[in-house]
Amino acid sequence: MTPSALILNAPRELAFEPLELRPLADGEVLIRTLYSGISAGTELSQYRGTNPFMHRRFDEKSRLFVADDEPSWPYPVRTLGYEEVGEIVESRAEDLPIGARVFGTWNHRSHFIAPADYARERLMPKGADPRIGIFSHIGAVALNGVHDANIRIGDLVAVFGLGVPGQIVVQAATRSGAQVIAIDPDPLRREIALKHGAWLAMEPQGAAERIKEMTGGRGADSCIEVSGVAAALGEAIRAVAYASRVVAMGFLQGEIGGIRFGEEFHHNRVQLICSQISGVAPEASHRWSKPRLWRTAVELQHRGLLDLLPLITHEARFEDAPAMFDRIDKGESGLLQAVLRFEP
Repeated sequence: MTPSALILNAPRELAFEPLELRPLADGEVLIRTLYSGISAGTELSQYRGTNPFMHRRFDEKSRLFVADDEPSWPYPVRTLGYEEVGEIVESRAEDLPIGARVFGTWNHRSHFIAPADYARERLMPKGADPRIGIFSHIGAVALNGVHDANIRIGDLVAVFGLGVPGQIVVQAATRSGAQVIAIDPDPLRREIALKHGAWLAMEPQGAAERIKEMTGGRGADSCIEVSGVAAALGEAIRAVAYASRVVAMGFLQGEIGGIRFGEEFHHNRVQLICSQISGVAPEASHRWSKPRLWRTAVELQHRGLLDLLPLITHEARFEDAPAMFDRIDKGESGLLQAVLRFEP
């Protein structure tokens, strides 16, 4: 395969750009990509041109989005893709042999030159299906959300949104000892959640009333919103118990309307927590970090505690990436995790 990378020249305009691979320096490895997953959340917001980083500059010092002449991600965008796994094909590090497999984030590209420390921290378990590596980052996002929910064994947890991150949240929350109610308008997604540990599945309409009724008026011990849909966040706020926690994991974009903050949110003292992978819960930061979350997402799969490969519903050659993005953008029925396959 000619070394190349996928770039975005304008909203919904993908192109392939040749990669020039320089000679390796000491302590570097060359990784050939095997698989790269496509995110239907953050990555699709890049593809559509709706991501705030594409319209404003994020000032790292103040952590504010500011109006500026140059956004953080100007076109052409070269940051598409954050779910990769590959194998080392050239090495200048004695302990990293050719053939060793590595997971990580290096965008939709056929090859990646990595420092040895980067590769060592992300080595795949021996004998593992390489495809579990594409879930390292999105799996970490989901695990972070479950941690932010402060789940206790026996808790009733409602998960709103059953795309890929929502499905991982369902499995992780179940393994944490919770009874999970999986909520989504798509019956196929509800069925998948039930197959992988959800106690109950239901449609979003009337979910708060049903959850309150089945708990004698108490509500869910915590709700995790993973869809990025304002109406789902509003229903999660209505469904949670008094003085309990709603975790907002979904990427809510633009101005949000339709949530009545003067009703259940105000009168039930609801805690609204944002979960985002740029950081972990402060109270656990002395133990947990992003690298630990990444590795845990892979190791839990390898040990059989998370079963994420069934979430891969579509696979295409890297050369066919534009067509796959178009299918995801149009909301093709039955599509969960799409994967790009890189052939030698």
